[in-house]
Amino acid sequence: MADHVIHISEAEAASDFAGLLARVRAGAEVVIENGKEPVAVIHAPLPPRRSISECIALLPAESTATIDADFANDVRAAVENHREPLEPPSWD
Repeated sequence: MADHVIHISEAEAASDFAGLLARVRAGAEVVIENGKEPVAVIHAPLPPRRSISECIALLPAESTATIDADFANDVRAAVENHREPLEPPSWD
């Protein structure tokens, strides 16, 4: 999620695209507008996500991990019990 959102005109975006990208790299999301109408949004790419089957494929052959009938319930309970926002350390 972006640290903050910046709204700029098409002309502003075109005049300093390198500066615009620097702001995106710093964590901003940039909404480029034509008048009050948004025409584009620039933000950092989302991190890649793996499916459960991809995660399972990464397990070592000798792993005893299993997905039983209660796995989905366990995941749901874990998510519900940990709804606090992720705030990694500043050095991370």
